[in-house]
Amino acid sequence: MVKVKDLRTKTDEELNQMIQDLRKESLNLRFSQATGQLANTNRRRQVRREIATIKTLQAERLEKKGK
Repeated sequence: MVKVKDLRTKTDEELNQMIQDLRKESLNLRFSQATGQLANTNRRRQVRREIATIKTLQAERLEKKGK
């Protein structure tokens, strides 16, 4: 699981790249689960939460810039 403290040090571009990578991983995990090859089903939940954490951080940054 990614720490928020570590995410705050990353640039917006790096965060966008992380979201892209996590979405690709999420897609691959979904297909793996559908075919019965996924051993660690908890990883799908972790990926989904990491995406949400990054998006929340991005929203906070946008709100700060707006003020």
